[in-house]
Formats: sequence, C-alpha cells, structure tokens
Amino acid sequence: MQKLDEATKMHENINLNLSPSQLIDMALARKEGVLAANQALNVATGARTGRSPKDRFIVRDSVTDKTVDWNATNQPIDAQKFNALWQHAEHHLNQLDTAFVSYLKVGAEDKFSLTVKVVTELAWHNLFTQNLFIRPEKAITQDQAGQWQLLCVPSFKADPARDGVNSDAAVILNFADKKILICGTFYAGEMKKAMFSVLNFLLPEREILPMHCAANVGKDGQTALFFGLSGTGKTTLSADPDRYLIGDDEHGWGKEGVFNFEGGCYAKCIDLSKEREPVIWDAIRYGSIMENVVLDSTGEPNYNDVSLTQNTRAAYPREFIPLRIDENKAGEPTAVLFLTCDLYGVLPPVSRLSKEQAAYYFLSGYTALVGSTEVGQGTGIKQTFSTCFGAPFFPRPAGEYADLLMKRLDESDAEVYLVNTGWTGGAHGEGGKRFSIPTTRAIVSAVVEGKLRDATYEQIPGFNLAVPTDVPGVDVTVLNPRKAWSNQQDYDKYAKLLMEKFVENFKKFNVSDAIKNAGPVV
Repeated sequence: MQKLDEATKMHENINLNLSPSQLIDMALARKEGVLAANQALNVATGARTGRSPKDRFIVRDSVTDKTVDWNATNQPIDAQKFNALWQHAEHHLNQLDTAFVSYLKVGAEDKFSLTVKVVTELAWHNLFTQNLFIRPEKAITQDQAGQWQLLCVPSFKADPARDGVNSDAAVILNFADKKILICGTFYAGEMKKAMFSVLNFLLPEREILPMHCAANVGKDGQTALFFGLSGTGKTTLSADPDRYLIGDDEHGWGKEGVFNFEGGCYAKCIDLSKEREPVIWDAIRYGSIMENVVLDSTGEPNYNDVSLTQNTRAAYPREFIPLRIDENKAGEPTAVLFLTCDLYGVLPPVSRLSKEQAAYYFLSGYTALVGSTEVGQGTGIKQTFSTCFGAPFFPRPAGEYADLLMKRLDESDAEVYLVNTGWTGGAHGEGGKRFSIPTTRAIVSAVVEGKLRDATYEQIPGFNLAVPTDVPGVDVTVLNPRKAWSNQQDYDKYAKLLMEKFVENFKKFNVSDAIKNAGPVV
C-alpha cells in the first residue's frame, strides 16, 4: 500500500470518496458496527466514549507561539514530536489492509471555507465526517492548494515516553502544516471538534466570531442563536418543528450574517423520545450513525440505557432535517440565547442581558455537566464554568472572542437572553425540579418571536438580571426564582453561593470594568 499522501493516485487499497451506502456496507463487512432496527449504523467506541481534553495538543511554533492562550486545554507540543508521531501513525495505517479518503469542506460561506482531506482507518469514521462536514457540490478527487489534512488512526497507540504526550491517545493540531492527527481513540467527536478548533483560531483574524452554538430561522426570516454546552438543550431546542434549522453546534457570525461550519448534526441520544424530540428521532435512520447506543434483542435502540455512557450520540446529515435552510447560512440574528443549566435553582428561567452582561455571561459560560462529553467526568451532574460556552475549542485568549461578540451586538439588532434550562424551586437533589421541555420551549418561542422585546421587566437583586413579569404560556410563579422556592432563606443561601462562584471564576479575565461590574454582586 503506497503512502497516503499519494492516495489520490487511486491505489487499489484506497477507498476514495465512497458514498454513504458504500461506507455502510464496508463498515458492516468489516464488523465495525451493526444496523439497528431504525436502520442507523450502530457502533461502539470502546473505553473512550467522549472527548479526551488531556490528550489535546497544539504545535507551538511561529504561527501559534504568541497567538494561542497556552493552558491545560491548549497544551503545547513541538513540531519535531508532531512530525515523528505523524510518521509513526501513517506507517501504522499503511500496514493495514485498506484506508478511506474523502475530500470535504468546513464552512458554508465560500470566502471562509476550508477544504479537508480526511484519511481514516475506519469506514464509519469516514461516514461520520461525510455526515458532519460539508460535501462539495462537485466532488474533489485530488489534493488542493491550502487544504487541511485530518489523519485518524484509532488503533495506533501513542507512547507517552517517546512521543511527548500524556497517554496512548493524542489529538494534535498543527496550524503551520495544516494537519490534524488523531490516534488512540475511536470517539468520532474528536474529528468534528478538531476542525471546529481550527476555525476558531483562524476566523477572528477575519472579523468573524466563531461560536459554539446552534442556529435556526423562523418563518418570518428572523435568525436565532442558541449557545450552550452539551446537555443544556442546544440541539433539542434548535431542532424546532416550526423553524428552519441552519445547524446544531458550530457557526460563524460576521457582518453579512451567520453561517454554519458543518453539514450535519451530532445529537445526544440520552432519553430521546419521539414525543419530545420528533425532529431528531426521525433523522436517525439509514445513513445516520449511532454511537454507544444500547440495542435490545430486536435491534431497537434503548435511549434510556446509559450502561455504556451517558454521552450516547447520533450523527446525521442536515438533509435528514425536513425544515432547514438550504443555503446553510442566514442573516444577522435578532435573538441570542445563552442556555445554562443551573444546578442551584436560583437563576430565572429567562432574563434579558445588556451588552456588558452578555460579555460577562459569555466569558463565564456557567452551566452543569449533564451527560458529559468528556472522558473521566463520571456519571454525576456538577456545575462548571466553560469560557465562551466551549472552552476546550477556543485556542485564542477569551477576551478576543468577547470583544468580537460585543462588536457583533453593536452592529446588529440582536438582543441577548440568559435561559435557564436547569432547576427551579430548589437545588438539584434538594427538592428542586428541572424545568420541563414544554416550559423551556414556550420561553424560547417568546424570545425568538420577539415577544419579550417590549415586555415589562423586574430586577433580580444580587444577580441584577432583568426578568419579564409575564411570558406567554409560562406559569408566572416560576419567572422570579426566589418566589418559586418554598423556603426563601434557602434560596438566598444558594444564590449567594452561586454569586461567589461567579465572582471567583471571573478573576481570571482581564477585561474592562464595565464588563466586570455587569456580573453578580455578593
């Protein structure tokens, strides 16, 4: 088998630009997975059922040395180590019986899109990237100038002592050479988030705010953005039967509007039901991939079974969503929603934010880890602060993204709302209950339809949040969080605890006093 850099010469063992059905047939023949009763390809990813942030590195060189915010998430590795590891992984792949190559794109706006040559060991990994990335209208069959290359070889294990990494897995981004290496992990989400990180590094220089958010458009043509970490409802709430989907996870926002980075969706499957999430349910069919979903004896998915992981997933192309924006992009948003899952039950279900408050809560990224997408997090639910609602994916200093957010808000008519999809009436595990999906949907509908722009608001002391006194379809007793608690002294205790956590977390940011003062005051 010849070297993969020469893959486009159509060596007989290179499978180039196979169709989804061909990749499914290959995956089944190679016993990479099985067809479930819904005809989706069901696969298991072994020990790693989520991202592995401790194994993620960025090559430190003249391109990244002064521009990357080096920390525990953006770990440096030198170019020599990367090159040696790449060669080891490539040699390993060349010893296998076959490999799969697809030429794809990321970025639905042509001016900012990137071509990606995806080289994978597994057929289902190649299908995953075809579902999640953008398939070119005209097939690309050979290397392109300026393209990126993603090499995914999960059966190759790194050697920490030899390779300068932390375990037998590694996810490494090399911006100078435009290469991504993934080895030692079968979890497909690493490929998706690696390309997301690439765009998050490149686009700010072009005045584009990269965002970990979903986006959809109403029948009135108004665009809405949904920020939030996994488990907050980003995919569920954006997959609205009455609105047109752009995408569920990754977008850019520039002067001309919003565009999707991807060509598909990667939805969580935990507790999925046709009644609550019909759009996602119907999208999981032949051509889709289910990761780590347990099947019963008849092949039916049991979405309530989390014995393999809480992070069960489905990957499907946008074409499986009937109501979608065909162009994969739209105009500037009028509504921006920050979805947060508050374990303490002290944040209101919805509040309107000033521009400075928007920057504060964007930088804070407060939420809970629900069905975590990261390995090593366990099965419990715990609170977290994830900068920009996606700290693991943003290589630059957080302030650069916050500045771009404020610039986009200044130049648009967008209003920002903080939406709590978490607990109310008490803390998690201490008498509180989580907001129902119908309640949250009613709040989201009011926001995206502009019904809260001229509403009457009251201030929540301490958090200084503006809360509407009435939301159509929502019980008025839950709008003011303190009044929703039977014991208001307990509310005060937990509110003070959360405010202290906000203040402590925000000490790490070097931003203007206007933004600092927009947060909670203990």
